[in-house]
Amino acid sequence: MNAQALFQAMIEDCQPGSLLAAGHHARAAAERWHQYHPDATVELLEPTSGELTGHGAVPHDLAIISDTLEELDPRQGSVLLGQLRNLGNRQIAALISNSSDWAFTDFIALGFVRQGATGHEEGFTLYTYNIDTYNRKRDWNNPRNWANPEMWGKARW
Repeated sequence: MNAQALFQAMIEDCQPGSLLAAGHHARAAAERWHQYHPDATVELLEPTSGELTGHGAVPHDLAIISDTLEELDPRQGSVLLGQLRNLGNRQIAALISNSSDWAFTDFIALGFVRQGATGHEEGFTLYTYNIDTYNRKRDWNNPRNWANPEMWGKARW
């Protein structure tokens, strides 16, 4: 599976009404999506400093990034991904070259999941972030299990 196919599968799965794209492969996938879905909003982003401004600084249903993080230093790239996540983008897909300095742990630290890969050293890896599945509901994290409810009214602390 090539880089373009990874993005196309992600876009088809998400069916975004608004799409933000940065990088060569991401732009090509976004333009193809817009060609068949002209009612969808597509914004193209040129992040040169890692800071989001203008149309990039508003939430989108899907943000896709390729050929961009490799050109930014790791701190700027982390800021870019963090801003995309914190601005409320529903889903983010980052395609990174396997030969870049970015590591698996860099993406995990930002809440991303390794979704797929192409090739080995010369290929790409796709990392995704989805706000709907990021923080799964935990059984213990509810009022039923807080502060020993079976002791309410029986003991004074």
